[in-house]
Amino acid sequence: MNPDAAEVVIGTGEAVAFWVLGPVALAGALGMVFSRNAVHSALWLVTTMLSLGVFYVIQSAPFLGAAQIIVYTGAIMILFLFVLMLVGRDSSDSVVETLRGQRVAAAVLGVGFAALVGAGVARATEGLTVVGLGDAGGDGNVTAIAELLYTRYVLAFEATGALLIVAAVGALVYTQMERRPGSRRGQKELSRARFLTDDRPQTLPGPGVYARANSVAAPALLPDGRTSAETVATGVEAQEVEQMPRPTGREQLGSPDAALGSLDPTTSGTPGGRTGGEHR
Repeated sequence: MNPDAAEVVIGTGEAVAFWVLGPVALAGALGMVFSRNAVHSALWLVTTMLSLGVFYVIQSAPFLGAAQIIVYTGAIMILFLFVLMLVGRDSSDSVVETLRGQRVAAAVLGVGFAALVGAGVARATEGLTVVGLGDAGGDGNVTAIAELLYTRYVLAFEATGALLIVAAVGALVYTQMERRPGSRRGQKELSRARFLTDDRPQTLPGPGVYARANSVAAPALLPDGRTSAETVATGVEAQEVEQMPRPTGREQLGSPDAALGSLDPTTSGTPGGRTGGEHR
């Protein structure tokens, strides 16, 4: 046994943080898998990633913890939420199986892949001895990671950078593609097409607005005195409402009492020219 391994002691605070954040990370993973809402699944995954970031910091790996929180939780998950809000959080894929037995095949392949990964990890870690953090990190966590990235894994690092650049350039090209004329109409074209149709572009008058009743069965009156059948709902029988005489003289149109009836005092014996049947 390596003598440095015996000197590795887990502190009380580290143990408490592990037993507190461990169930939180596990609950977040289970909530992500079993949540029916895509937004809720993303939020559960954020909980798990935050817990992992704290784990890295506790294990004296501040760079990995900061990268976990800033890159994954702060950037990638925000991108996921942005796409979900853009596409629609209520949109979901069809659960109907297009291929018979695809769920069983997916479960078998998943179990086989997990067993393969577990066997590979077990074989890679077989015979390894636990060493002190100073021997594992060398000059420090950031220095050790940089040395591995630019020496042993430089090819994978460059390939990953090229892949990210290609994805960024592809996104820019896709968003800046010239649209064909007429492929998408703007506000000006939509407004012009709306008024060129035979349909009524403005809102319909409500029932009883210009009539002498507020019933839904009383059709509205048009400026020329005719009734508008479009203002009565389908299935409602329109009723004729007793209308008052309209003012005919030019001098009567400007009077505030013009809407109440004829202003000719010779037509009735009541004040204002209203007939007895029209006086309410």
